[in-house]
Amino acid sequence: MSFRDESDDQNLRKPFLHTGSWYRMGSRQSSMMGSSQVIRDSSISVLACVLIVALGPIQFGFTCGYSSPTQTAITRDLELTLSEFSLFASLSNVGAMVGAITSGQISEYIGRKGSLMIAAIPNIIGWLAISFARESSFLYMGRLLEGFGVGIISYTVPVYIAEIAPQNLRGALGSVNQLSVTIGIMLAYLLGLFVPWRILAVLGILPCTILITGLFFIPESPRWLAKMGMTEDFEASLQVLRGFDTDISIEVNEIKRSVASSSRRTTIRFSELKQRRYYFPLTVGIGLLILQQLSGINGVVFYSSTIFESAGITSSDVATLGLGALQVIATGVTTWLADKAGRRALLIISSVGMTVSILIVAVSFFVKGFVSDDSSCYSILDIFSVIGVVAMVVTFSLGMGPIPWVIMSEILPINIKGLAGSVATLANWLTVWLITMTANLLLNWSGGGTFAIYTVVSAFTVAFVSIWVPETKGKTLEEIQRSLR
Repeated sequence: MSFRDESDDQNLRKPFLHTGSWYRMGSRQSSMMGSSQVIRDSSISVLACVLIVALGPIQFGFTCGYSSPTQTAITRDLELTLSEFSLFASLSNVGAMVGAITSGQISEYIGRKGSLMIAAIPNIIGWLAISFARESSFLYMGRLLEGFGVGIISYTVPVYIAEIAPQNLRGALGSVNQLSVTIGIMLAYLLGLFVPWRILAVLGILPCTILITGLFFIPESPRWLAKMGMTEDFEASLQVLRGFDTDISIEVNEIKRSVASSSRRTTIRFSELKQRRYYFPLTVGIGLLILQQLSGINGVVFYSSTIFESAGITSSDVATLGLGALQVIATGVTTWLADKAGRRALLIISSVGMTVSILIVAVSFFVKGFVSDDSSCYSILDIFSVIGVVAMVVTFSLGMGPIPWVIMSEILPINIKGLAGSVATLANWLTVWLITMTANLLLNWSGGGTFAIYTVVSAFTVAFVSIWVPETKGKTLEEIQRSLR
């Protein structure tokens, strides 16, 4: 059965890493092998694939966290000014925006695995450039290359996980993406306390190096293979993901019907975006990823060390590491809850918690302006500021951190997923860049005013989620698409 009308286009789009043959062989021979020799539990097979691709988000997090513990050493060794180091730190966002623009089309043309391979190579080159840098130009080039790879990873990994995961595990496995990012950030903070910045850059090579090897041992996304009309590889990939003894006929037919329906026209006119099946998922997906960053999470983390110092915490680096550890724990809780409580409930709880937390910080800053610096009330307000920042980071990690990426990967229609996913990822990274660039200026203008703005955004997020965001828990990707029509 052909899933696409354009047979020539089919021939152009082939998997960059074609490993379907050994899956077919395994499927045929499974009946002759002992139970200990084959993958019989679908969750084990899918989990192995998720753990391999999760090395990408770990690289993502390591890149984000690298500049924080290395600022003093890099500026001293290479004699950089503060503005030059700030440029170095921000260039990853610029590279990520470029990577985001291309991520959707790359993953559509050469597959999800091929896209991750393309992302891993510039990451490795970028870390090598930084580790051997003798001047700022090598630092800048390395940071841009890292950012480019991260931009591709940030789109491709959640999409791949959503397309391989069974419906009852998709929320939990999708949340592993953000969990891995927080682990990467924490590792950068932790290792940065003990390891010189050049060695830390060399260690940054490891996740993508292992990822490249692992990509040869996992199947391509069955939904992408089906979309490309590669029937035999599609069924073989799905079989190994669900277990060789599992009957996949119902899921195969459902995916075939969905792909055949969406592939009758491979391009859509701009006027068709007015249809609910297109504008609604675009609004939800892009809206959540923009609001995720407009909440000011990067600004809060950026200012957290100053808040800790003002509260009398002498080692801001250790405090920042502790904050990173809390992020990992809270995101891990989300991974456990995503398929139990549901995406929508977690988003509402998270955004409400963030609103209250940031409001505490904003009020503390406003009141401090009317209180003497040496009074006991001032010290109490500092403690409230710390509590607010910690609570904000924890509540962000419980929902607004991981869930927007999960929903984006679930809700976008298959025939516009590449382009729409690129736009959504670009919007996220553009917002990251804007928040990062303006956070210092806003905080210098008014700490209380800045956090008041973040409070308003978080309150708006509560309304946005309550009105617009649908629940996707327990539904297949095909059922989600049907519900949007």
